[in-house]
Amino acid sequence: MATKQGMCRNCGSLVVFDDRDDTCECVFCHCVFPSAEAVALLDNPAGHEFKNEKFEATEGGKHYYSNPVLPDTVQKAVQRDMVSKKDDDLKLKPSEFEVSPNDVKAPKKLVIAFGVGIVAAILIVLAVSYPLYLSRTKLKAAIEADIKTAFDGVAAENNETDSFERQCLVYGLTCQNVKLVLSAGIDEATAKKYYDKYCELRTSKREGVATGTVKMEIYTPDTVYNISGTEIKADHQETVVITETTAATSETKK
Repeated sequence: MATKQGMCRNCGSLVVFDDRDDTCECVFCHCVFPSAEAVALLDNPAGHEFKNEKFEATEGGKHYYSNPVLPDTVQKAVQRDMVSKKDDDLKLKPSEFEVSPNDVKAPKKLVIAFGVGIVAAILIVLAVSYPLYLSRTKLKAAIEADIKTAFDGVAAENNETDSFERQCLVYGLTCQNVKLVLSAGIDEATAKKYYDKYCELRTSKREGVATGTVKMEIYTPDTVYNISGTEIKADHQETVVITETTAATSETKK
């Protein structure tokens, strides 16, 4: 079933009827007339005389109702709907249980106090570490300036030539670690002399303070000596442990 629209020939009102019906009835004046005539009047009402007579409602008649819909009205309604949806998307509706940034925002005084605490902690660390850094840098520079002179003649006693060739690395907070690279092989006694000479140099540059265990690594073409000592007397005499590593074996000698 499909409905069609026409115009009442009596009062000029809009008439809606079933396209299968031959006649139609106006719901306002109850005029009954052919459906084809209603369609023709809607298409071309010019020249027709509307008499506006009164008729009695027919029993069992089919009445159809329709609200006229104009194209411009539909377009405006669609535009209003799109605008309202866009506004709704922009306006977020906070949930009852949703936590917003404002809910967890720290008080201004707390933020300031926290920042001051961080700055104070950084200043304390700098105040403690920077003097130590300057002290270590100064000590290292002093040792490296005289280390070649301190080792002069150590290896010449046994090898007729000094093996030290300025290849030396000093490190550690109190310059307690040192590595030497020699161009010729030495024996254990000579390795001990290098160790003692460095301990004397370090002590002199530290104004007589010889605390801390010195560790020395001596690299030769065929042997690596690892030497460490523990202070046991006030005159800084030490018990020295020398570990000799060769390409074939490793042994510890005391």
